Amino acid sequence: MEAHPTPARRTQEQRRSATRAALLSAAAELVVESGMRAVTLARTGERAGYSRGIVTHHFGSKQALLDALAKASQSGFVPGVGDRPPGLDRLLLLIEGYVGELGRDGVAGRAFLLLWAEAATAPELSGIFRDRDESFRADLRADVAAGIADGTIRADTDPHDVAVAVLGQLRGIGMQRLLDPDAVDTRRLGRAVARQWQRALAA
Repeated sequence: MEAHPTPARRTQEQRRSATRAALLSAAAELVVESGMRAVTLARTGERAGYSRGIVTHHFGSKQALLDALAKASQSGFVPGVGDRPPGLDRLLLLIEGYVGELGRDGVAGRAFLLLWAEAATAPELSGIFRDRDESFRADLRADVAAGIADGTIRADTDPHDVAVAVLGQLRGIGMQRLLDPDAVDTRRLGRAVARQWQRALAA
C-alpha cells in the first residue's frame, strides 16, 4: 500500500489565528442577521462552535470584539492598494476597487456598513467608527497630498475636503447597495466614480 504523507500539524499561532478568524466571522454573521444588539460573547462562541470562555480569552469584552471586527472587515478590503505608493493612481484604484468590492456582498463588509450606520446612535460604537473613518481619511489625504507634490493633482485641491467627500461617497454607495442591491451596478459605477474624481482632481 502506498503511504500517505501525514498532514503537517498546525502551530499554536496558526490555531489561534484560525480560532480568531472563526469568531470574527461568527460575529459578522450575527450583525448581518440581527444587528449589533444580537452580538454577545456567548452567542458568538456558540455560532463559531466554541465556548464563551474562548471568546473572552481572545477579545475580553464585546467592545473589543466589535473593534476587532471593524478593523478586520476593512483590512485589505481593496486588493493591491497597499502595494501602491500614495498618489492619484492609488486614489483612483482605491475608489474603483472599493465600489467593486461592495458588489461581492461579503458578510464582513456588510457587517461593517451596518455597524457604521448604528454608530450614529450607539455610544459603544461611535468611538470605534470615528477612529476607522479617520484612518481611512488619513490614507485619502496622503494620496491627495502626494498627487499635489508630484504635479498630478491640482495645487489648489484641499486634501481634507477630498477625503471627507470620497469617504462619504463610498460609504453612501455601500449603504444603497445594502438596501437595494439591484439599483447599484458596482462594476460600472466603480469605473464611473473613479473617472469623475480623475476629472475633478487631475492637474
